[in-house]
Formats: sequence, structure tokens, C-alpha cells
Amino acid sequence: MARGPKTLTGSQRSRTIGLVSGFVLKLARQSIALTQEKLAEALGVDVTTVQGWESGRRPLSAMSAGDFLRLCGRLARLGAPAATGRHLREAIEADLVLSTGIVAGNAWVDADSHPLAASVHRWTSTNLILWPILGRTPRHLHELAAKVPRRGPTPTQPALSIEERTRFLDHLLTVAEQARRSDQALLRRQAVYLLGFDGRPEVVDWLRTEWNRAGRRGPGGGDIAELLEARSASVALAVAGDSTHLYDFVDHMTDQSGRLANLNYWAYWIGELSDEQTSDGFMLAADTRSWAGSRLLRHLMERLDPTSPQRPLNVCTIHALVASRPELLGGRPATRESLTEVLDRLASSADLSRAERDQLAGLQYAVRIADR
Repeated sequence: MARGPKTLTGSQRSRTIGLVSGFVLKLARQSIALTQEKLAEALGVDVTTVQGWESGRRPLSAMSAGDFLRLCGRLARLGAPAATGRHLREAIEADLVLSTGIVAGNAWVDADSHPLAASVHRWTSTNLILWPILGRTPRHLHELAAKVPRRGPTPTQPALSIEERTRFLDHLLTVAEQARRSDQALLRRQAVYLLGFDGRPEVVDWLRTEWNRAGRRGPGGGDIAELLEARSASVALAVAGDSTHLYDFVDHMTDQSGRLANLNYWAYWIGELSDEQTSDGFMLAADTRSWAGSRLLRHLMERLDPTSPQRPLNVCTIHALVASRPELLGGRPATRESLTEVLDRLASSADLSRAERDQLAGLQYAVRIADR
């Protein structure tokens, strides 16, 4: 099978490798109100080095591990948020995913060397990958807000050229089409999820074909690959504007193993399940006591938006969470009050399915009887 080229062009490859991490470094510098010159002075480097880091021409991924740790430590001592080092590490991972896709284009890259197959991504990593695609600053980077007003027009996000964006999205489609073996399941699933943000008509059509292949069967038989293929195709289509298949997926997800896998997925996605995972097998764990659930409850409450394309899955998930852990509502009047407001707003929506209304009624009942 054809391999991806080593480079697209030298300048494009080097810029892209450090694009996201360089912009995160820029935000960190601005959050402590330092100019590039002042940061260079504090770090004991030339200003052109800082400029190269921030532009991506001198990628942070090329630094030695020791130098990178010293950079993160120095930024923290200068007043940057404590999470800056983690933000930079995740941004480097995002750069690696973007670079791999842009360099390869529609050529295949083996799962054993593809960064999308290296670990199960959380929402923070995924949003960093999508940042140059969608132009939306990831919510977890808002703590890096600039302390002083910017002068003149300045970029507000890392930017890809039209060619780079197209090559990356084409590569995702190549991966999703060709990764069929069991040891390529993670690579395939994560590529399919990202394709939901592509938006090109031919890709949306491909996602519908994928649903016909994987989603209609529904999750079953304890097969995590089958479950997640159905989930990814359904969610990707919902993101692309077609929620019909997500309703079908939720309607099929009636067995206990499917509900548990969905809850474990969410707990990992938002970081409540803290251990890093390199495959999806952990989602089938029947014992969910390794995560508390309160953080997941807050996360889902924020996403019970009547207009959200992922609403049927969000409603189903919070219903399963509260049903399995009623204690999340006990002794927490503020949580119950907030949830009541969210549920009342959702109940006013005219287009809820019967399943959603049943789940909504169950949640409202759980709130009423909590602490009785």
C-alpha cells in the first residue's frame, strides 16, 4: 500500500508541526503580559527563538524533553496558569496529528505509527486538533486570556491554508476507509469522529454509507469495536447536521454493556477517568467506581441544549448516569436546582422524541425524590 510522502514542502511541513503549540505558547506569554522580547530575556534565549516557537517555524516538539520541562517550569514561575505545561503537551500532540495528515494527504499511514492510533483522545486534545479547522478557541484555553489589550490586528487562532486543510481532511477519509483490521479500530474511530466536522457533501454521504454499514446493526454482543463504530458514525452525522441516525443509535443502545461503555467513554472524554488509555477496551469495564460522576453530571447539564445536534445522546447519557448513581443528587440542593432549570427548559422544546420525553420525565422524578 502506498505510503505518505516524507514532506509536502519543507516550509509547509515545519510550519504545521509547531502551529498549534506555538499559538498556545503565544497565549501563555500574553496571559502574563510579556512581549516576545521580555519572554526571551526571561528565558535566556534570542528573541528570534521565541518568534520561531510561536510561529511554528521552530516547533516545540523539536526541543529535548529536559528543555521543554524547563520551559514549562519557567512559564509557571513567571505567572502562567499551572496547567500551561499540560496545554502545551496536548498542543504538540495536536500538531503531530495535523502534520501527519497534511504531509500524507490521501496516502495511507500505518496504525503503528499514526498519532491517531497512539491513545484515546479526550475533548481537550480533539478541540486542539479542530482549532485550525473550525476557528473556535478551545474552551479550556480561556484561562490563557491576555492580560493587556492587543495592539492592532493580530491572528486569533492558528490557521491552515486551504491546501493544508483539504489534505488533512482527505487523509482522515483515507484512514477511515482503509483501516478495517481490529488493531486499526482506534485509528478508524477517531478519524470518523473528526470527519463529522468536514462538512463537504461527499464526506457527509460517506458518513451515511458508514452508518448503513455499522450503525444500523446497533451496539450489541459486547463488541466494543461495533459499538463505537456505530457511535462514531452517528455522532459524526449529527455534527454534520443529520441527527436522525443518532436517534436510531440511542434507540438501539438498550443493553447494560452498551450503557456502561457509553458512560465510561464520557468519563474518560472529560477527564474524570484520569488514567491514559491506548485502546477502547477500558469502556467495557463493568465496575465504574474508578470515577465519581459529579464532574460528568455538570458537563452533561451544560450540554442539555434543546438545539444541540447531539441532544438525544446527551439526554440518554445523563439519564443513565442519574439512574445508576442517584446519590449524585442527594445532599446537593444547588445541583438539583440547576438541573431542574435545565430540564424545564428542555421540556419546553417541541421536537423531543418519545424516548427523550420518557427520559426527561425520569430525570424530573429523580430530582423530586432526592433526599426524601
